[in-house]
Amino acid sequence: MMLRLAILSCLLLAALPAFAQVDPVTAAKRAARNLDQAAMALQDARQARDRVAALTRTIRAYEDGLAALREGVRRAAIREGTLGLELEARREEISRLLGVLSTMQRAPETLLLLHPAGPLGTVRAGMLMGDVTPALQARADALRATLQEVALLRAIQQDAQQRLAQGMQGAQTARTALSQALSERTDLPGRFADDSEKLRQLLESSDTLNGFASGLTGLEARNILPSAADLPISEGSLPLPVQGTLLRAMNEADAAGIRRPGWVIATPPLALVTAPVAATVRYAGPLLDYGNVIILEPAAGILLVLAGLEQVYVAAGEVLAAGAPVGLMGGADPKTKAFPAGTIQTGGADRTETLYMELRRDNNPVDPAVWFNAKKD
Repeated sequence: MMLRLAILSCLLLAALPAFAQVDPVTAAKRAARNLDQAAMALQDARQARDRVAALTRTIRAYEDGLAALREGVRRAAIREGTLGLELEARREEISRLLGVLSTMQRAPETLLLLHPAGPLGTVRAGMLMGDVTPALQARADALRATLQEVALLRAIQQDAQQRLAQGMQGAQTARTALSQALSERTDLPGRFADDSEKLRQLLESSDTLNGFASGLTGLEARNILPSAADLPISEGSLPLPVQGTLLRAMNEADAAGIRRPGWVIATPPLALVTAPVAATVRYAGPLLDYGNVIILEPAAGILLVLAGLEQVYVAAGEVLAAGAPVGLMGGADPKTKAFPAGTIQTGGADRTETLYMELRRDNNPVDPAVWFNAKKD
């Protein structure tokens, strides 16, 4: 009877999973190391000759590290939950296995070799026990490894809370330092101003973003722009101007059924927005109900519209290099909570802000996918 129970337990426990193919523990540890490196970069950036560029890279390093750590912790929590459910579903089988192992450990070896059928039965039982014991040991090892993984996942999540809080504080310190560096810089980019009066009239008369952008194209810019053919940009070669994920693609309807000729990008609070390509700032400031809007012109006839920023770092007429900071997204103070409610399970609750990005060519919207590489959650 005991041997039958042991065999049954082995068969029922055979489905216990091995470690996940993608290891969330390793991912979380790697992200934590990246945050430590970003903290060191922040110290170096304070002494850098070009503080703006150094701090911009530091903020992006913090943002990438925080995003990776959140993702690692989210996957760790999901993995822990999955293991917990599987262990709970096999509670009875595990109890039987533990009972068998406990009984075998307590019973004298000489008693285990006896069989009521006599010597032949003893031999057969011994052969069967020899076959079953390794299987029992394998199942016990698998159970032990699963429980150890659960304990490690919990430890990673507890450590991540502190690391995330420190990383968020470091990122905020870098943002403050960047704002100060921008206000103090003396090597300002070259500026080419549009006719300010015409720009004011256009702003007052426009009732849509499309109308404003089209009118802006008609205003002569007082600088020489490259042609679109001269831009060294291939399809999907540019990163997004902000750390985030594609929420809605071009002309994809939102919950209200509204379609927009651009991308809606979900971003974390206070995410840094940068110029993805060298460009002239044609407009920077509030526009209609879009919040703060920045319109960049990287080449003649091409406009890149970025809408929904909380803070603006640039002014109309500035000529920016690729990667230059242009503003910040809005959002709550990062000191409030390292993990917003629902972040661990959904993975997207930490991206509470949205940036609208529209790419226009010869006054017509085109799919940003011709330039940008983005994946959708």
